[in-house]
Amino acid sequence: MEKINAYHVTQFAYLLNKMRSTSDGDGTLLDHATLIYGTGMGECNAHDPRNIPLLLAGGGAGTLKGGRHIRYPKETPLANLHLTLLENFGVKWDRIGDSTGRLSITG
Repeated sequence: MEKINAYHVTQFAYLLNKMRSTSDGDGTLLDHATLIYGTGMGECNAHDPRNIPLLLAGGGAGTLKGGRHIRYPKETPLANLHLTLLENFGVKWDRIGDSTGRLSITG
């Protein structure tokens, strides 16, 4: 499993580098994209949707700031990130699944 995960991370890094080197309008493809890499479960054997390590990459067309490690409180629902990203994409919803609010991911 460790070798498989290492391979997947290597491939994700390859994709990010290709996107970073691809011009797109006034920036790069990575500047204008939002990518999530990770798992939907914090503890896969228990199907526990808490404490999920994720990597959020790309500039989100100016809506995301990179180069940071953000740790949210332990019981923060993953749906809060989804709700926040939808708003960044121009979709206004009050709630998704077990969301409890939006996250601060821009600054």
